[in-house]
Amino acid sequence: MSFLVNFNVVIALLVEFQRSNKLNISNMKNPIVQRTFWLCMAVIFCSLKISAQLSVIQTENGIVSGYKSGDISIFKGIPFAAPPVGDLRWKAPQPVKNWTGILKCEKFSASPMQRTPVPFMMWTEEFITPPGNLSEDCLYLNIWTPARSAKEKLPVFVWIYGGGFSSGSAACAVYDGEEMAKKGVIFVSLNYRVGVLGFLALPELSHESENKVSGNYGLLDQVAALKWVKQNIEAFGGDPQKVTIAGQSAGSMSVCDLVASPLAKGLFRGAIAQSGGILNSRMNTNLSEAEKSGQAFMEKMKVANIAELRNKSAEELIAAGGNFGPVSDGTVIPMDVFAAFRTGQFNDVPMMAGWVTGDGSIMGNEAITTEKYKEQASQNYGDKANEFLKLFPGNTSEQITSSLKEIGLFQFAGLPAHLWAEFSKKRAYLYQFSHIPVDKPGFPEYGAFHTSEVPFALHTLHLWKRPWREVDYEVEKTTNAYWVNFVRTGDPNGEGLPEWKSYNKNSGDIMELGDQPRLSPGLYKTKFDFLEKIEMNKK
Repeated sequence: MSFLVNFNVVIALLVEFQRSNKLNISNMKNPIVQRTFWLCMAVIFCSLKISAQLSVIQTENGIVSGYKSGDISIFKGIPFAAPPVGDLRWKAPQPVKNWTGILKCEKFSASPMQRTPVPFMMWTEEFITPPGNLSEDCLYLNIWTPARSAKEKLPVFVWIYGGGFSSGSAACAVYDGEEMAKKGVIFVSLNYRVGVLGFLALPELSHESENKVSGNYGLLDQVAALKWVKQNIEAFGGDPQKVTIAGQSAGSMSVCDLVASPLAKGLFRGAIAQSGGILNSRMNTNLSEAEKSGQAFMEKMKVANIAELRNKSAEELIAAGGNFGPVSDGTVIPMDVFAAFRTGQFNDVPMMAGWVTGDGSIMGNEAITTEKYKEQASQNYGDKANEFLKLFPGNTSEQITSSLKEIGLFQFAGLPAHLWAEFSKKRAYLYQFSHIPVDKPGFPEYGAFHTSEVPFALHTLHLWKRPWREVDYEVEKTTNAYWVNFVRTGDPNGEGLPEWKSYNKNSGDIMELGDQPRLSPGLYKTKFDFLEKIEMNKK
């Protein structure tokens, strides 16, 4: 389409030139006419060159234009659904309306409505939603493509941000896709609704929906974006059959929810889950419980029905607080996610999953006595308490702190990744990221903290302000190479990289991404085996 747009501009020039009676056979001997003609031909040649850079694209809804950064074509703020405002608040995303002319897509759209983003703890401004532009009108995606024609059929990487399902944005600095695109991968990032606007469930909302469910609007946004990618990415040089979804924290849980969702069937061929899973005791809330929480929220807002709630401003809704997230509704997400995975009723694709060693701290651990720790072990594990205490000792305060962090890590990400790999019939690769980023001068040292692996995986260390060392850049190079290889082939292995063996419960091979990558056979095998038995008996 880029060629058509640029070529038509040139044709218009030639037509105008002809109308002025200057372009005919007899006049071609005139030096001025010759120079003008060849100038137009030069413009045509340049148009052909520009067209190879895919700067203007015809999508199913209209033409979009982007901009260039070196050899990468970048499109920011492409609408993939209608703005979910007014009567469309708390409804499944609706098709975007077609437009005429060329839609300039050169800057990020608004981020989803959320509390005013501010850096906190280890998460500096590079990890935080840009604070200046928040809106309910947020359903847009961004594309970085290295393709020079629509025929290249490049693999596609779709990034889903984290933020506890209450915050987040595709516009975060460390989610930039240019470096991934330089590796021959089309990078797509998307926005989805969060918090009360993305996950409120109510009986009245369920009643008005086609499937009689409510609460998963943010996940439905993700499905809509993936459908848009399937329908349009070929025009950007991508292959709709080679899509890999990836995300971190809540984005990782979203990936797992999409793997579980029948609505996402056929929309991706690979999945990467970074620090967060759903196959544990922290599964999604069921619809009945979510609706009760929604009713309590309505009472807090002092409204009688959904019409009155829709009349409230987004700012009022956000200020009211509340805890909202994915709902096991039987439509978007199976009612029993664990049973769905256990019986193979999920979108089984090659997968990579893992965690950062600091993930265990995100769960929060209160200081408790040795007596209390052992009492809790007895309550939680019954006749298996002694076995539990051998694996996770608590004879001193130091042991208790260490054991609680490890248990938190396993519950949050480790055990779900282990179980998913076991249930899958496709290739599965597990990792542990333990590399500690260089300290930031005058800033507390948080170690290998939750989210710290993202800039290494996405090759965006240059956008994270720290005095990086050579070892940091080497870890970035290696980690990113594994991710890119997986997107390309469904296998992270490649030339010049230490072998990463696929995971199974017998060998327990886990890739340790520390200062030097190394495969760790049997890492956590005994502990995972124990926790798996406990989890299986619950079900």
